[in-house]
Amino acid sequence: MSKLGISFSEDQQKEKDQLGKAPKKEEAAALRKDISGSDKRSLEKNQINFWRNQMTKRWEPSLNWKTTVNYKGKGSAKEIQEDKHTGKLEKPRPSVSHGRAQLLRKSAEKIEETVSDSSSESEEDEEPPDHRQEASADLPSEYWQIQKLVKYLKGGNQTATVIALCSMRDFSLAQETCQLAIRDVGGLEVLINLLETDEVKCKIGSLKILKEISHNPQIRQNIVDLGGLPIMVNILDSPHKSLKCLAAETIANVAKFKRARRVVRQHGGITKLVALLDCAHDSTKPAQSSLYEARDVEVARCGALALWSCSKSHTNKEAIRKAGGIPLLARLLKTSHENMLIPVVGTLQECASEENYRAAIKAERIIENLVKNLNSENEQLQEHCAMAIYQCAEDKETRDLVRLHGGLKPLASLLNNTDNKERLAAVTGAIWKCSISKENVTKFREYKAIETLVGLLTDQPEEVLVNVVGALGECCQERENRVIVRKCGGIQPLVNLLVGINQALLVNVTKAVGACAVEPESMMWGLTLSSRLKYSGMMRGHCSLKLLGSSDPPNFVFFRSRKLRNRIIDRLDGVRLLWSLLKNPHPDVKASAAWALCPCIKNAKDAGEMVRSFVGGLELIVNLLKSDNKEVLASVCAAITNIAKDQENLAVITDHGVVPLLSKLANTNNNKLRHHLAEAISRCCMWGRNRVAFGEHKAVAPLVRYLKSNDTNMHRATAQALYQLSEDADNCITMHENGAVKATQREDDEDEDLYDDPLPLNLLLDMVGSPDQDLQEAAAGCISNIRRLALATEKARYT
Repeated sequence: MSKLGISFSEDQQKEKDQLGKAPKKEEAAALRKDISGSDKRSLEKNQINFWRNQMTKRWEPSLNWKTTVNYKGKGSAKEIQEDKHTGKLEKPRPSVSHGRAQLLRKSAEKIEETVSDSSSESEEDEEPPDHRQEASADLPSEYWQIQKLVKYLKGGNQTATVIALCSMRDFSLAQETCQLAIRDVGGLEVLINLLETDEVKCKIGSLKILKEISHNPQIRQNIVDLGGLPIMVNILDSPHKSLKCLAAETIANVAKFKRARRVVRQHGGITKLVALLDCAHDSTKPAQSSLYEARDVEVARCGALALWSCSKSHTNKEAIRKAGGIPLLARLLKTSHENMLIPVVGTLQECASEENYRAAIKAERIIENLVKNLNSENEQLQEHCAMAIYQCAEDKETRDLVRLHGGLKPLASLLNNTDNKERLAAVTGAIWKCSISKENVTKFREYKAIETLVGLLTDQPEEVLVNVVGALGECCQERENRVIVRKCGGIQPLVNLLVGINQALLVNVTKAVGACAVEPESMMWGLTLSSRLKYSGMMRGHCSLKLLGSSDPPNFVFFRSRKLRNRIIDRLDGVRLLWSLLKNPHPDVKASAAWALCPCIKNAKDAGEMVRSFVGGLELIVNLLKSDNKEVLASVCAAITNIAKDQENLAVITDHGVVPLLSKLANTNNNKLRHHLAEAISRCCMWGRNRVAFGEHKAVAPLVRYLKSNDTNMHRATAQALYQLSEDADNCITMHENGAVKATQREDDEDEDLYDDPLPLNLLLDMVGSPDQDLQEAAAGCISNIRRLALATEKARYT
């Protein structure tokens, strides 16, 4: 036993001399997970003797003990939980084995993550489950052979180490079995320790293996847990370009999750990776193929690859920008090396989500090169260029640059290639954002892109549909494009998408449907006689029909039976589904659906009866006035304006309390809400005592302040509301007191608070001279009512 203990001690010392810092319990791990065969039984005996020998030794202080004390409770709880899953409930025992230390280190790092800066990453950052191979499982021979090679790595000299590394690379390291074989026998610790030696060949061999196996999510986690990333970051300062490339590529593979990206940044990795981009001085001249220049290009490519992985974090994006990465990326974007362009464009694509980056991208004239690379034959490069344009096209100037540099035509042509769904999603996203500008929409119409987009409304993944429908929603703001969508049969597929659950898709679909509904012809969905008869069951003789008057087209009918009428209204699936979306929990969907209902109600035949057919629909839309979202409130006010055109509907919403709810919103400072609120109040005044009720609920005085806006549309809506309210004498007094017309304060008037301004403006009087005829009439009518009240008051005083 003593001999065995001495031999292990000497082996450990020898390994430290050769490889630097090695794990203290490395031999124990090797014994626990050793190769099978004739030596297995003797190794088990050696393992027992080894632990007996170790227990007789005095324990040495370890830095891991601090972690054990700090997180003992948490680690123990986790250990007990694991025992429950395996069916064995045992009291946790203190241990300083490598597995225990690793578990405790994970607990500490998880606590650190909760208090550190968060990133705006959308990818899954949870650690994947650790599926270790069972000892009794049938494993291929490669598993045991690799474990033998790892033992040579642990105990061999420099030559043996290099030979073992080369032999290990002969295996298919892309297979999970081979990857886990290296990890299970403690090979990761050895490979990481080799990175700290002075032997370049050992470092290169180790990095080549780590680069291959780090594609495995579990291996990535283990590399971070073992402290491999800081060592790789230090290697980026090496004068050996091969080492730099391998280290950067390995970092690119490992930095696929949040914690790894944070470790790279905290150890200065972002600055060092940005510095690698400055190596390719002559990257624009691929014809010069000297070995030195080729290595420079490869160093820059690997640096861009690592930055691409790291740029998924918001904090890292800022670090890249502050380190001067944008000018270097812009310079590399001019290269002809496609393998260089893909990571460069990918990094720009990730960073372009930040407003600061978009401004810098314009300043560096990067858009021109992005458009140029859209014509590449490389599908991956096309995808990332389109995605970068999608991110940058939030800005109008960028959209104009894409058009000026001829980027719209290649985008339109790429729509015809639907096999690559990732590229199709990026291209349709770029078209959507570029369609926000009317000039771009005109170009897309010339390139027949709208017809192609309509054809993509079916049998496509959701990420494509969101962009396609968004693009159609922007294009359909113009009449010519609405006609194209209708003639291509795009209305029904759009309506069919209203039954989805994807919030982004619903927002875009409702906008597109609302844009199409502006055309009265688009509201004729299924309203022809033949389709009505087919849909309603007329052929089965359920009900009778009555033709409309002579002024209506002879092929249109109203079904007077309530049962059949409801069936026909259900044929208008678009309006019904839009109304049902008002119950959606997401405020953006509610607002978009309410906006879409406005043209539907306005252009529908017999809109009042259609609205009343939706059971509980009017109560629902009135209750939405209790929302806290300004966009929802503005859209609902606009919908109420159209609903209130029908007297029966106006009576119903009045009974549901629309007047006090609208009055409560009058003090808002949101101009969009003010505009549509004034219109809704104007319409609602035309029923019963609603004018008086608005005055009683203090809605008049805030409306007068709307006249001070610089928006003509708001002036018109407010003047019309005040005109309707001025039919009530008390409201006229309120308007006069709040400066709607010029007033002179009497000497005996002690209440100066009645005046909103010490020198009230001639607000309504000025608007009488407006070129807007509706505004003229409303302002003049309001002034007339106020003066009529004033004259009646004077007459009553003197008589």
